Amino acid sequence: MIVNLDPANDNITYEPDIDIRNLISLENVMEEHNLGPNGALLYCMEYLDKNIEWLIEQLRDEHAANYIFDLPGQVELYSHHESLTNIFSKLANTANLQLCVIHLVDSHHCSDAAKFISALMLSLNAMLKLGLPHINLLTKVDLLKKHSDKLQFGIDFYTEVLDLNYLLDSLDTDHFASKYTKLNRALVSIIEDYSLVTFQLVNMFKEESLIKVKNSVDKANGYVFKADEGRHINSLLACAMGIPDKTSGYDV
Repeated sequence: MIVNLDPANDNITYEPDIDIRNLISLENVMEEHNLGPNGALLYCMEYLDKNIEWLIEQLRDEHAANYIFDLPGQVELYSHHESLTNIFSKLANTANLQLCVIHLVDSHHCSDAAKFISALMLSLNAMLKLGLPHINLLTKVDLLKKHSDKLQFGIDFYTEVLDLNYLLDSLDTDHFASKYTKLNRALVSIIEDYSLVTFQLVNMFKEESLIKVKNSVDKANGYVFKADEGRHINSLLACAMGIPDKTSGYDV
């Protein structure tokens, strides 16, 4: 089941089974309360938080096994605003859903050290704020691999988030970024102290790549340890150790 929770999504390329715009829409809020797009979006999410029973009842009526929630992309919803955190908590506790966040980051951020550190901080902030199983994906991987020769480091450096001191060396040679040396070092120190952020490459146009994402989600939210295909002891051990297992078909 696909659930659209973006009240500003007026050009949907798919047919959602549940649509927040049937409850509240960005355009109506902007017109009625004389708000701008960002303020109206926050209002919509706060409204959904207060009327979460509407969404829970919709979910109960469908009886689906899997749900995909399409969420807004505004950073403030995942960095310091409370509404989405509250909504996720209520869905997990009331609707009894095993949730997993999939955070999409454009791979072009890897081409610039400052942008990559910003992406790392945003990912870390969202992981800590939402407090859910979390998978960070680098999108448009086909373009990333095509122009990999233009990257300062190998692709593994960006996916595994290896020694970020190399990025600091790069920033120190940048005329603009070098003015913020202490800030850059503080940000890198925070990222490395938590040591939570890694990235997985995804190609949206390849089924094999999407299956790997699905498998990662099943592992992150614990489904693989409960499902029939994961109950074989070899599958459980392979999954826990991050080893490809032919028995379960999980490449983790």
